[in-house]
Amino acid sequence: MVFKRLLGSLGVGGPTVDTVLDPGPVFPGGPLTGQVHLEGGKADFEVEQITLELVARVEDERGDEEREGVVLFDRFTVAGGFRLGEGERRSLPFTAHLPWETPITELYGQPLGIILGVRTGLEIAGAKDKGDLDQLTVSPLPAQEAVLEALGQLGFGFKSADLELGHVGGTGQRLPFYQEIELSPAPQYAHAINELEVTFLANPGGMDVVLEADKRGGFFSEGHDALTLFTVGHEGVEHRDWNAEVDAWVRQLVEQRAAHGSYGSYGHGEPYPPGHGYGRPDHHYGHHDGHHDGQRRSGPSTAAVVGGVAAGVAVGVVGGMVAAEIVDEIGDAFEDDED
Repeated sequence: MVFKRLLGSLGVGGPTVDTVLDPGPVFPGGPLTGQVHLEGGKADFEVEQITLELVARVEDERGDEEREGVVLFDRFTVAGGFRLGEGERRSLPFTAHLPWETPITELYGQPLGIILGVRTGLEIAGAKDKGDLDQLTVSPLPAQEAVLEALGQLGFGFKSADLELGHVGGTGQRLPFYQEIELSPAPQYAHAINELEVTFLANPGGMDVVLEADKRGGFFSEGHDALTLFTVGHEGVEHRDWNAEVDAWVRQLVEQRAAHGSYGSYGHGEPYPPGHGYGRPDHHYGHHDGHHDGQRRSGPSTAAVVGGVAAGVAVGVVGGMVAAEIVDEIGDAFEDDED
């Protein structure tokens, strides 16, 4: 019996686990539902704990060096403390809530190249098994979609998307990474900026929208990054003129003369108090050593209107991967890093 348990913990003759997520869109801060299907092995096993882990493929840029790795950003316990009989089948429903800062992975059904996964962990008699891994698809919140839609309507184009390890200084960011959405400039701003990056930091009460522009240099000035931050609420999204508001944000960003420590305000027009504006990323995350080079990098990011919707920005291939390839490689990507 002990030998059978040992084989089971190594994946030989042990229980199998398969997590099936419920169909339909999942949103930041919203519920994630599904069922964990268990099938007993060649002996009885004591299941100590079944967990779901949210993991993301994240870039870490320091100076000229760029690395990629897996970051676990939330964990839920589904069940535990029961005996699973030999060959027994059991299904365990679950409901968990995603963090509000969970990155979006698609827009209008078009994948953005962001890789998120739900990993099912199975603990049996003190042994842990990585178990099942499923791709997680996250749709934008109404306010996020409205901002991206407005940018597309204004003529900005999608370039790429990525997740960056680190924190956006001066914000209430909770996750150890942030998402960047990189856009090519609209024609009316092409003379002033090379690209625009958008970062959403949502919370239960609303959302920070961080904009960063790579500004072009002039005859008497060098190019530099301009930064600003606006806040929006989750309510009343459908009653606002987003095109006008977002265009005003971009104009404010373009008109800035300095890049360091600049910030914007939105809503009642009250600026953020000193020290609470948008700053450059720092590295207060986990046990990682080293420092960021002091600039938000412009590596792969995300974007505006996709696939013929509204402004008609076509994507097709994102980050060198089509949707099927993302599904095929997600398991290998996470497993390689964990090993």
